[in-house]
Amino acid sequence: MIAAQAKLVYHLNKYYNEKCQSRKAAISKTIREVCKVVSDVLKEVEVQEPRFISSLNEMDNRFEGLEVISPTEFEVVLYLNQMGVFNFVDDGSLPGCAVLKLSDGRKRSMSLWVEFITASGYLSARKIRSRFQTLVAQAVDKCSYRDVVKMVADTSEVKLRIRDRYVVQITPAFKCTGIWPRSAAHWPLPHIPWPGPNRVAEVKAEGFNLLSKECYSLNGKQSSAESDAWVLQFAEAENRLLLGGCRKKCLSLLKTLRDRHLELPGQPLNNYHMKTLVSYECEKHPRESDWDENCLGDRLNGILLQLISCLQCRRCPHYFLPNLDLFQGKPHSALENAAKQTWRLAREILTNPKSLEKL
Repeated sequence: MIAAQAKLVYHLNKYYNEKCQSRKAAISKTIREVCKVVSDVLKEVEVQEPRFISSLNEMDNRFEGLEVISPTEFEVVLYLNQMGVFNFVDDGSLPGCAVLKLSDGRKRSMSLWVEFITASGYLSARKIRSRFQTLVAQAVDKCSYRDVVKMVADTSEVKLRIRDRYVVQITPAFKCTGIWPRSAAHWPLPHIPWPGPNRVAEVKAEGFNLLSKECYSLNGKQSSAESDAWVLQFAEAENRLLLGGCRKKCLSLLKTLRDRHLELPGQPLNNYHMKTLVSYECEKHPRESDWDENCLGDRLNGILLQLISCLQCRRCPHYFLPNLDLFQGKPHSALENAAKQTWRLAREILTNPKSLEKL
């Protein structure tokens, strides 16, 4: 048993050093290329409208606010200033979303975003995004990369297609630190020892973001209140949870396997599903020793089996907001197909670790 475990870990490490690292290097190169173009577009936007200041800064070889969705798809979160005169309200009526309401006694004119406040005093995510989209469209025509970048049509999101190869969504957002949403108040679960009080305090201090984007839990039937709502996002908090042991290595393996074998019709699976399932696996295996290097194979198999179960049940709950289903709106046939493909992959890795050389 131990020999089989060690063999699997050996082949996974080999796969990580060869395939995962080359994937990372290729994506880093793409990110540099993409961020040059996006920075140039955002510089033009800022000239036209100084309230939209580019926050796409490089720190320690990372671009702040950039998320990799897949090797050709990225999201850049553009942090806006001065949320201060608004109250953050998440009463659970819109899963995964919250609203920003003008604080009592505050005048509209005190807000930097005065013309985006609705009659009932809400700061409208849709109105801000609509204005931003117009500015980006103008900037694309003026910027020095105008030959290689164009707007993606037929969407209310702000998306750029670069060199006909990459798609980048630019999402206006507010950073919320020092508060924690009510809809995530159940976390951490009292009976689970992970991640421990110190890490919990760090995660909550990271806070969350409010994004101006279509909320997929609302799926097409948006009332005006819903289109004014902001989408909750916990990227920094989630990253902090995955520090230590082989957690990040495990996620890197899953992303690489997804990119190579689970990029399927209907796009049922993305990297965020993988990140979510690693967090759930941490709860199931709360001891640090469960994430030692020699447990890598067990953890990876556990996550792949959990993924198959989620696909078969057609439900993958968001880690911090379990009422939000990350498979919402995905075609059932695509989820079924993904379950079959994931099962084939898991069986192959488990029964014949050497097959990783070909995967």
